[in-house]
Amino acid sequence: MTPKLNSQQRAVIIGLIVIGILTVGFFGLRTLHAFRAFRGHRPPPPPSAADAGRIETDVELIRDWMTIPFISRMYHVPQKKLFDALEIPRDGNQEKSLAQLNEEYFPQAGGILMEKVKATVLALLPNQLQQMEVNPGTPDVPNVP
Repeated sequence: MTPKLNSQQRAVIIGLIVIGILTVGFFGLRTLHAFRAFRGHRPPPPPSAADAGRIETDVELIRDWMTIPFISRMYHVPQKKLFDALEIPRDGNQEKSLAQLNEEYFPQAGGILMEKVKATVLALLPNQLQQMEVNPGTPDVPNVP
């Protein structure tokens, strides 16, 4: 037989149940928010075999989800020069996207960081293309229209 609960015990039990439901709801919403943010950052598609040795030359393909190391590999431009041109430290910023870096270092000017990256890559591309022509045994670089 179950003992009878007085009103004070019922209030404590109901209070604990409400606190439990609020805790589950709070952390459930945080998990949902994190899941939505994670889904927005998909990894880039794997490179095809035909593109393996080519240097990308179209800076308009740079997007705000890209990181500096990714852009460095894609355009064969040294990371150090990109970080120097942006005047931000390399340590702690390699994993951040251009959007995150812009928000952190230039919050008053939206998109300025991406324009700086595009201009820097565009300025460094002729040097990279020239090095590719000088080094024998490197794959051909397509003509830039």
